[in-house]
Amino acid sequence: MQGVKSSTTVKQVPRRPVSWKKAQKKAAKTAKWAVTMTKVRIRRVLARTRWQLVTFCGVSGGESVGVVDLLAVRKDHRKPRFGVKRGDDLQLILIQVKGGNAAIPTADDVSRLRQVAKRHHAREVLLGSWKRGTQVGFFKLRLKSTERGRDWAEVTDIENVFR
Repeated sequence: MQGVKSSTTVKQVPRRPVSWKKAQKKAAKTAKWAVTMTKVRIRRVLARTRWQLVTFCGVSGGESVGVVDLLAVRKDHRKPRFGVKRGDDLQLILIQVKGGNAAIPTADDVSRLRQVAKRHHAREVLLGSWKRGTQVGFFKLRLKSTERGRDWAEVTDIENVFR
């Protein structure tokens, strides 16, 4: 009906008080599941390689302090550098995990991840993102950001990362 103005009323729903304890428990449970599902997805690839996964848990089994949630590590059997023998070096992949509706890493987090990767000579830095009912998606941290907010590149073939 053209030319006819209809009056619409907006019904305001009363806000329920937020139970922060429930929200915190749900977030912790989601975080644990996100880490578990990330490990499951990586282990499918690891069955064909020799990477080991290390999980960092807090005192009560929850999240630990720091930007790295998982560490993939293996011995480096390539030609050794001067002063070490074959198999003495390690290859590292740092992994941060986000679950549910968790926000992407902040600029500060990205900066810290780059510093940790540089300090420990990490091969890659990955972000594992999981939502209930979906498969974990992986993103690779670029060495240097080309544009603001373009720090992460989607990984389409996780097997290439763990070769």
